[in-house]
Amino acid sequence: MRWTVHGERRIYGSPWLDLCLSDVELPNGARYEHHLVRVPRSVGAAVLDGAGRVLMVWRHRFTTDTWNWELPGGWVDPGETPAHAAAREVEEETGWRPRGLRELAYIQPIAGISDAEQFIYVGEEARLIGPPSDGFESDRIAWISLADVPAMLGRREIVGGVSVVALLQILHGRDTGASGSRAA
Repeated sequence: MRWTVHGERRIYGSPWLDLCLSDVELPNGARYEHHLVRVPRSVGAAVLDGAGRVLMVWRHRFTTDTWNWELPGGWVDPGETPAHAAAREVEEETGWRPRGLRELAYIQPIAGISDAEQFIYVGEEARLIGPPSDGFESDRIAWISLADVPAMLGRREIVGGVSVVALLQILHGRDTGASGSRAA
């Protein structure tokens, strides 16, 4: 059943998000204002090495006051493709330059209230080019054994949606790429 959108008004806006009220009508004729959060597209990247490990960052999230392991990721800048954003974010956050990234998954993590789009990439090669340029992104950078990931998920050491989706895809052998997109 498709809802009819009669309009939308912005309540708050910033470069990071817009909070809107959408005037919607349900198929039964009921009409009301529904909250909508609009955010820029974002990316995450799982960089694997030849030893069965994935490159991750250990960071604190003030929003939930928790520490956890995450894949490198962030916003897609205006005019940038998601593939380029994924490669850029890996380099900025870890100091490793990935090669051969390909799309692993596309998700809409909170589709009922947000237009958030997240593109997830995977690659098997990277070379260390120096320290991360965004030194404030994490407390540690490490190559984590994929064999340890299931237990880490169980202990809630990996909780971010992009990281969980990517790692579960990889652990279940679904890393062949969703669209064949490649970073330049």
